[in-house]
Amino acid sequence: MSPKILFLSASVIFLALPLFIEAQDVLGQETVFNIESSYDFSQRTELTATLARLSPTLYWYIDTKFWEELNSEQQAKINQSLTSLSEEFEMTIYPKLTRIFGSEWSPGIDKDTRITILIHQMAKGAGGYSDTADEYPRAQIPESNEREMIYLNADYLNTDYAKSFLAHELVHLITFNQKNKKYGVFEDIWLNEARAEYAPTLLGYDETYEGSNLQRRVRDFLDKPSDSLTEWREVPTDYGVVNLFTQYLVDHYGIRALTDSLEMKETGIASINAALFRLGFQDNFAQIFTNWTVAVLINNCQISEKYCYYNKNLKDFRITPLVNYLPFVGESILSVTNTTKDWSGNWHKFIGGRGRLTVDFQGSGSAIFKVPYIISTAKGDSSVGILSLDKAQNGEVIISDFGSETVALTIIPITQNKTAGFTGIEPSRTFSWTASTKQEVLLTVPSLPPQKKPISEMSRAEILARIAEIQQVIVQLRALLLQLGGATSCQSINQDLFFGLKGNSQVICLQEFLKNQGAIIYPEGIINGNFFTATQQAVIRFQEKYAIQGTGFIGPITRAKINELLILK
Repeated sequence: MSPKILFLSASVIFLALPLFIEAQDVLGQETVFNIESSYDFSQRTELTATLARLSPTLYWYIDTKFWEELNSEQQAKINQSLTSLSEEFEMTIYPKLTRIFGSEWSPGIDKDTRITILIHQMAKGAGGYSDTADEYPRAQIPESNEREMIYLNADYLNTDYAKSFLAHELVHLITFNQKNKKYGVFEDIWLNEARAEYAPTLLGYDETYEGSNLQRRVRDFLDKPSDSLTEWREVPTDYGVVNLFTQYLVDHYGIRALTDSLEMKETGIASINAALFRLGFQDNFAQIFTNWTVAVLINNCQISEKYCYYNKNLKDFRITPLVNYLPFVGESILSVTNTTKDWSGNWHKFIGGRGRLTVDFQGSGSAIFKVPYIISTAKGDSSVGILSLDKAQNGEVIISDFGSETVALTIIPITQNKTAGFTGIEPSRTFSWTASTKQEVLLTVPSLPPQKKPISEMSRAEILARIAEIQQVIVQLRALLLQLGGATSCQSINQDLFFGLKGNSQVICLQEFLKNQGAIIYPEGIINGNFFTATQQAVIRFQEKYAIQGTGFIGPITRAKINELLILK
């Protein structure tokens, strides 16, 4: 779980320590410990614990009240688990993690090389925690236990999770020494947790997937895959997204992306970018995150190695996107407005529909968006692209053969604006999209009959007949453009139009014109001669696009602009 983080001035982090060596704890002694009430099963702030076991690097304390309430058989089972867990820590967890990530503060604030483990019953779902307050003198932080400490949930002591939780919390102690004590900086919570979450995988505890910490985190991630990587609210989905992202990061860039970033004064995203640069990679954190959002959707090394996991336990892992179904018959329009956070994935898949699919994306002016998209074919192939956005963060994807060769389109709107200073709830970013389908109609393009003689040799009657033929072709071509959405049935609007008109031919002309401006202006695309709300809102959008006051009333200024564009058509 997340370490409890204290934000103190670097100049007053450590007070002068006594020169003498504290007496070591002895088996059977009882000690009163301060605990975090939000983690404790009974919401206590302190408890008395008994030193039940000693190992070369650990004191094993257990809540005295909890221990005394166990029967002899339960106590024997706890003792057996402590023996096994202690051996695992001394032989595997401690030597491997300190070799890879570096050491905890040792001898620490208590001038003792041993780490204290306190076992007590915790709230449901909590595996354990560490508290940075324990690394400071009581004169500075009264609730400090003045020890390097790890707290473990007694309820998991007899399970395979215990060693994963112990490894996780040790990484937090290491991070405190490598960042807080060495540089006087605080690591971003998400990256602190990323290293700790990867520890069980690093130690091989996730090799057997069933019952592993990795399996638990996959479930957490799938519960809410759009959870932000960097916004930390101490909920299971936070751990899920940080674990699955870190699995991808280490798969493709190695464990040194984590270890080198831990050795630096930089924190968070800046430290990862610095580590990548040191290691000779051209990709930065933003590009890696973008690739990861595609990888969790398609997870296929055949398409590209950057769009898959290498971990054998994740080779079949894929998220299920939010599916938007478009009807197969007729034209359809679907519009959605949504919000996202920085460093969150959002997967919107479009299926159904036939003909030409158009997806118009609109971001908010306050955020820079990146929108990867995946086109899937009937043969099972996929291709990946990045939507081109203008300065207003708007863009468009058009697929002409949707429903035949192309069977699905998925867009992944993401924002990567904030890169540091993640302290709590992060701002939301708004985006919207409109998906529309239009069935293509096979049309015959009219042509002029062949001209039999030069114009200079034609009689007046023959010239007039030729003009009539040309005019007929023009009429046919205008009808063709109308079917294709490229023209209107009239050439100008010559009267004021306003809300409430019904069955009006000029309103039909207006509606045809607005529809030809695209789904961003007139998503409903209704052509019925009635000037109601949908038409009024479309007029307002058109007016605002051309810097005309958005009244929804078609007066002389708006008519002039419409007629100008009709002439250009």
